[in-house]
Formats: sequence, C-alpha cells, structure tokens
Amino acid sequence: MEANITTSGDTFTGTTKSPMGSQDITGKVDGDKLTWSSAITSPMPMTLEFEATVSGDTMTGNVKLGAFGNAPLKGERV
Repeated sequence: MEANITTSGDTFTGTTKSPMGSQDITGKVDGDKLTWSSAITSPMPMTLEFEATVSGDTMTGNVKLGAFGNAPLKGERV
C-alpha cells in the first residue's frame, strides 16, 4: 500500500493506494502518532483502524482488522 499524507497542526489529509483501489483519508496527529480509520467493502465490509508512530523517515504501527484481529503496519518515506 502507498500513502501520501500532509499534516496540518493536529490533523492530516491524504490518500492511500492499494491493489483494491485508492481512498481519501483524514486523521489525527498527536506528536509523532497518526490515527485514522478506513471503511472497505472488499473482500467484505469492515472498518480498518490505523495507529502509526512516525520516527524520521519510518512509520510503524498497528491496523485493527475488525473481528479478524490486528496486523502490523510498517512504512518508509520515498
């Protein structure tokens, strides 16, 4: 997945792109932490809840996958 994020004070806006398409996102900034949610419909309807910590050019965190538990989140600035 690719994400483009622009912060503005305690909020951010951006887009995510994945093999399932692209989606606009908005979220909250709290120091070095970003949080946002994303509603998906495929492969089934659910809301994904993201929490990430930014450190320099890297981002790590967690995605809550509804009733399916959690998945790690990791990324780097390109």
